[in-house]
Amino acid sequence: MIVDLRHCDGCQSQGTAPQCTLATIEGHLLPEPMEWIEVYESPLEGGGTQFVPTPCQQCQNPPCVNVCPVAATFSAPEGVVLIDQDRCIGCRMCMAACPYDRRFFNWGSPPVPPEALLADYSMEHQVQAKVGTVTKCDFCVDMVRAGSLPHCVAGCPQGAIYYGDLEEDLATNGKTLVSFKDFTTNNNAYRLKEELGTHPRVWYIPGHGEAVGRDPHTTGRMPTKWPWIERAKGAVTWKR
Repeated sequence: MIVDLRHCDGCQSQGTAPQCTLATIEGHLLPEPMEWIEVYESPLEGGGTQFVPTPCQQCQNPPCVNVCPVAATFSAPEGVVLIDQDRCIGCRMCMAACPYDRRFFNWGSPPVPPEALLADYSMEHQVQAKVGTVTKCDFCVDMVRAGSLPHCVAGCPQGAIYYGDLEEDLATNGKTLVSFKDFTTNNNAYRLKEELGTHPRVWYIPGHGEAVGRDPHTTGRMPTKWPWIERAKGAVTWKR
């Protein structure tokens, strides 16, 4: 995944909470306050701020996998780190090990919309999720296999998020196709906390939304909402 921060304005221009976050919440029926991709506002060296969408970094050397005592979290052949909630014992050691704070615990049994009540659980599509287990961003691997883009990529109105295949050296935001290697190298892309040796698979192109006219001194973003919860009120709660 590549996140082009030159095009990310935290959806300030849309007057909404970040659409990548909302699309993921809606697509995976995430309970409040869970945000699989969270958009942080961080300071710039020269003053002002930038917005940084932060999903699971899908590390090549994932600390979460290394500490799981029951092998419930693992690296799939495609490189995506997944969780088998039928094996997870809820010890949360993986949460403590993640340096990006991108893992979440299913504490309760939130309602789900009627269309999800009969959904079969899959490690690649965690609906309905199992109470007492850990969950996280899975790069929407089931959708990608079916030929679609992840929710966050498709949901970004500015085309700031690209998804692709390192071996094929291609990535797309749904509108533009780029060479993964050239796009990251030519634009001085970096990865979060590379010094830890986790080898994350999410690259960031430096910027503060300047390509879409954002003033870096314009701070604040709209609060996140969970609209599907309103639709699900009165529905049956998770029973797994």
